[in-house]
Amino acid sequence: MKTINKLSFNDIESIPQLVKDFLNQKIEGFENKTFSLDHFKDQIHLKQNSFSAEQRQILSGVLEQQLSGLSLSSKQKENLENLKLQNTFTITTGHQLNLFSGPVFFVYKILQTIKTCSYLKENFPDFNFVPVYWMASEDHDFAEINHFKTENNYYEINEKSGGPVGRITVSDTFFISEFEKEFKDSVFGTELILMMKEAYKAGNTLTEAIKILVNRLFSDFGLLIIDGDAKELKNQVKEIFRDELLNFSLQKNSKEKVDFLTKKYGKVQVNPREINLFYLSETRDRIDFDGEKYIVVDTDKKFTREEILGELENNPEKFSPNALMRPVFQEKVLPNLAYIGGNAEIMYWLELKDYFKSLDIPFPILIPRNSMLFIKEKTVGKIEKLDLNIQDFFGNFTAITNQKILKDSSVLALLEEKEILLEKGFSELKTIAETTERSFGNMVKAEEVRQLKSFKRMKKRLLHAEKIKHGELLERLEKLFLDVHPSKTWQERVYNFSVFFSDYGYSWLENCWEEMVVQESKLIIVAI
Repeated sequence: MKTINKLSFNDIESIPQLVKDFLNQKIEGFENKTFSLDHFKDQIHLKQNSFSAEQRQILSGVLEQQLSGLSLSSKQKENLENLKLQNTFTITTGHQLNLFSGPVFFVYKILQTIKTCSYLKENFPDFNFVPVYWMASEDHDFAEINHFKTENNYYEINEKSGGPVGRITVSDTFFISEFEKEFKDSVFGTELILMMKEAYKAGNTLTEAIKILVNRLFSDFGLLIIDGDAKELKNQVKEIFRDELLNFSLQKNSKEKVDFLTKKYGKVQVNPREINLFYLSETRDRIDFDGEKYIVVDTDKKFTREEILGELENNPEKFSPNALMRPVFQEKVLPNLAYIGGNAEIMYWLELKDYFKSLDIPFPILIPRNSMLFIKEKTVGKIEKLDLNIQDFFGNFTAITNQKILKDSSVLALLEEKEILLEKGFSELKTIAETTERSFGNMVKAEEVRQLKSFKRMKKRLLHAEKIKHGELLERLEKLFLDVHPSKTWQERVYNFSVFFSDYGYSWLENCWEEMVVQESKLIIVAI
């Protein structure tokens, strides 16, 4: 394995402008929430003064109970003990409970979280930093998480859904036997198959399954795994949930940021609701308010004001935060300094800064996670043979393709030359016409538009004809694009980690960790 490039997010066309502006400290109010040692120094001070010894004891107790069934490494045990100390902080990432971890970026974001802790320990030796994976066990969209894909196959689990996915019990294990067929002859296939069989044993919940899998992969790195679906944790946010039910505070306090982001960037990632909470029973359903009663949507459950507040007081575990409320829950119960997430996650966190301020909870440093691409050396050779660079595949590849096909087209060159002359001629004619009468200038402009449209039609037809003429070259370019972007999207969003682990085992994890860049957000490209 050899790293051949590390592209800055600023140089990648498809990275959202909002994320680029955030990284470049161009969004007012967020300048000190980007990655820097000075910002971490300030964040340590903020969190130290807002997270009590009692909260640490509760957190330690919950983690010890939730991790009790796992075989913990010495590093994990050390991290558990350190969490009881006032000089220990967490760096957190979160993710859904995708089947067998889902797309491979799940692995990358956890490894970056781990490496960030190591980096901070080197620079702040008087403090401890613990990597935490927050399981999104309360999500209820089973269809989003019930599958994963390899290079050759698609795997799916079928279970009864509707409630929190973490509580679903595994009964359908057919996908395991199919997975075994694909990987039994791979170098590390046996390891993968045993991992899957242990995690997805019939009777395990999906929470238990992902916990077993993640622990197998990352225990030696000291990663701790937390499930927010715990009464002891939700006890700490009862007042926040109460305020949300009574005053719709998240929506009110995020309105200014939401309006600003919408105006500047066209839309926000997640629009706040009036009430950003769900109610957990056999299912997980949104809570709404009709002016008189609190309604649990899609059920016959209704509460008066007094009834729902009583339910919250006695059974806080029955209330579940939505995507926008979860960050507040997380930051309330963890001594957390920074959150590492994908672009979409970072974008909805940015909506919440004023809401955090209203609750007097420190808003964390936000770190858009690294991306990785593993590309075969054979493919790298083909790219070079066509006089292309790997970064060409992360810009406007259609324009690159057209340029390649039409490189030696004399007709296109002539058309472009005449188009420039035409524009120049009309510009001169318009200036002269307007000295006679202003309306003549508009007439000339209309004729210019008509003739330029005609030129563009000619160019389009020529491009189509040249593509047919150079069909073999076009096919090679399209094939290369799919080698880099399977299913026409980023590799990390398609393939499962098993695609790479099957050939390289734990050394692949080590290599990913080594190549991770914690100080900047980059796309790391590795030839294999």
